Amino acid sequence: MFNEMYQDFLNELSPKMWEMVGTATYETLYMGLASTLLAVLIGLPLGFLAFLTDKGRILQNRTIFNFLDVIINVGRSVPFIILLIVLLPVTRMLVGTTLGTTAAIVPLSIAAIPFFARLTANALVEIPTGLTEAAKSMGATHWQVVSKYYLPESLPIIINAITLTLVSLIGYSAMAGVVGGGGLGSLAINYGEHRNMIYVKWISTIIIVAIVMICQKIGDVLAAKADHR
Repeated sequence: MFNEMYQDFLNELSPKMWEMVGTATYETLYMGLASTLLAVLIGLPLGFLAFLTDKGRILQNRTIFNFLDVIINVGRSVPFIILLIVLLPVTRMLVGTTLGTTAAIVPLSIAAIPFFARLTANALVEIPTGLTEAAKSMGATHWQVVSKYYLPESLPIIINAITLTLVSLIGYSAMAGVVGGGGLGSLAINYGEHRNMIYVKWISTIIIVAIVMICQKIGDVLAAKADHR
C-alpha cells in the first residue's frame, strides 16, 4: 500500500511538476507582495485621513469622514470572489487581460485597500488622546503631529496590519486561480482538482500554509522591534 502511494507521489510530482510548483510559488509571492504594497501605499493615507477627519481630530470634517467611512465599509463588505468577477472589465482595461498573475493584482489590491485603511484607522484610535494636545502645546504643525507622533506611536500596530493584509491576500490569491490568476491556487485547481492529482493539491496547500506562517513570524518580529513602549 505504502509502496503504491509512494509511486503515485513520484508519478505526480515529476521534475517537470516540481518546476511548475516552484513557478506557482513565485507567482503567489508576487501577487501577495505586490498587492500588499499597493494596498499600503493607498490604504495608509486613506486610513490616516479617515482618522484625522473624524469628530474631535485635528482635521475634523464630517463630510470627508462620512464619505471615506462609507467607501471603506462598502469596500470591506463585498466578498472577494464577487469583486473578482465584477472587476474583470476594469482589470482588462488596466492590464490588457484578465488572465495571469499581474491581472490578479488588480482585484487583490482593490479588495485590500479598504481593509488596510480600516486597520490603519483602528490603529490610530489606540493612541492616547492626550498626545495631540501635548504635541500642539509644543508648537507642532498638523504634519508634524502626524509624522512625529501618530505614525511612530502606531507603527507596531500598522506593521501587524500589513502582516494581516499580506496573509489575507495570499489566501485570496488562491481564489484568483479560479479565473486564471496563476499561483498555487491555480495549480491546485487545474491539476490537483481537475486532473485528480491529490499530491499536487496537498503540496500546494502545504506551501501556502508555510508562506503564511513565515510571513506572520517576520511581521511579529518587526512589530516587536518597532514597539519601544
